[in-house]
Amino acid sequence: MDFGLVLQTDPPASRVISLMKRAERNGFRYGWTFDSAVLWQEPFVIYSQILANTSKLTVGPMVTNPGTRTWEVTASTFATLNDMFGNRTVCGIGRGDSAMRVAGRKPNTLARISEAMKVIRALGRGEEADLGGTVVRFPWIKPGAELPVWMAAYGPKALKMTGEEADGFILQLSDLYLTEYMVKAVKDAAVAAGRDPSEVRICVAAPAYVTEDDSPEALAHARDQCRWFGGMVGNHVADLVAKYGQHSAAVPDELTDYIKARQGYDYSHHGRSGNPDTEFVPDEIVDRFCVIGPAEKHIEKLNALRELGVDQFAVYDMHDAQEATIDAYGTKVIPAVNG
Repeated sequence: MDFGLVLQTDPPASRVISLMKRAERNGFRYGWTFDSAVLWQEPFVIYSQILANTSKLTVGPMVTNPGTRTWEVTASTFATLNDMFGNRTVCGIGRGDSAMRVAGRKPNTLARISEAMKVIRALGRGEEADLGGTVVRFPWIKPGAELPVWMAAYGPKALKMTGEEADGFILQLSDLYLTEYMVKAVKDAAVAAGRDPSEVRICVAAPAYVTEDDSPEALAHARDQCRWFGGMVGNHVADLVAKYGQHSAAVPDELTDYIKARQGYDYSHHGRSGNPDTEFVPDEIVDRFCVIGPAEKHIEKLNALRELGVDQFAVYDMHDAQEATIDAYGTKVIPAVNG
């Protein structure tokens, strides 16, 4: 199993770079960041420094979207980094929750994501792409250029499209039941589309917090540090409920039931521990969606995820133990899972 580190690009950028270097030293192979232009610093500028200061780390957004940048600009940015550092980027893409809403826009449609994925992937590989009637190609791309495009999804139509079109699937939660359910939906869609399902990489991303023991006090602190994640996921779940209803055969109740007490969301606290808009998230959801507890509990859950077909676990590291989590994974968790 591969391991990734997910960070927000809060200033100073030097700290983001330092944590990514630390992650690579500890056996992580991917470095992901949020991509929301109003809330955080520009990630692609920081990627160039992460790549320059590491040797093997693959970097990318979790996730960009097709609405805040024109597609040829997105593709050119990835392709330039790949030309400089040797095919070490991945394009994670989705509807654009915070990036679009904070700027007063609605998240992108699936149809727009589908079109964007095709254009960005083709241009990033040096192929031609149609920009709505104008066919273009980057003349400077060298042979052998690659740009995998991984799609973030929760709902049935998005999962289907991921299996049909994306190079990878990003699932932002680590609940075993929902992971099995959604991975199956993606793989089944790939098969129905005539694809080899093993070619669709599966990335589960969730907060991880390693405690010294499993005492009530330690677990309570870890839950409070990771509770923000249930609120972030709840934004996407709320969209699904609005579309399909609270109890729909199209969306599992295990995903939707917990947002009944949700009363709104302030993006100024997005992705941060102590977010006051996530008090509605119960401990049960934190335990299911995140990975918390002593190292052996992490190892147990990650092994279970791997049995479900997960190729990468990406650690959301937004809490008060960033370095400690990276180091614990490097010394205890990653060797045990991949040993």
